[in-house]
Amino acid sequence: MQAGTDVKFNVGDKAVYPAQGVAEVIKIEEKDIAGSRQRFYVLRILDTDRKIMVPVTNASAVGLRQVINEQEIREIFDILKERTIAFDNQTWNRRYRGFMDKIKTGSIYDVAEVLRDLYRLKTDKQLSFGERRMLETARGLIVKEIAVARAQTEDDVKTEIEALFVAN
Repeated sequence: MQAGTDVKFNVGDKAVYPAQGVAEVIKIEEKDIAGSRQRFYVLRILDTDRKIMVPVTNASAVGLRQVINEQEIREIFDILKERTIAFDNQTWNRRYRGFMDKIKTGSIYDVAEVLRDLYRLKTDKQLSFGERRMLETARGLIVKEIAVARAQTEDDVKTEIEALFVAN
């Protein structure tokens, strides 16, 4: 699911916040900001317990979106199975910036490409410290969202993803 579609959430719903991961809507509250009343989603990021407030009217603009469904999970697995890598002679910092831009889009498909590309690159050369952290971030974002979408454990999802890379 791409960020930017009009989204509505209720308390208790799971939502995905770009580059932060899966969150739960813990409440919807109103606040006076600069003289006008605004409604906010109050989100709790599942991995970090961090709380984020997102204006309801701005939710799609910041990239807040629904958790993916099974069809989208299959599309992600297809992306992970692809063998093409398009940055053979880029410097690590240029790759890093490109990967970071993709993670920030909020698109699970972009994050899947980052995971695939870094995983493939890792088999050819040693990753920089920043690239290793980014690999872990991308893996964490994907694993958490699929685990929530399928009501599976994160370990089961990690094992399934690792099997995709081993098989290819």
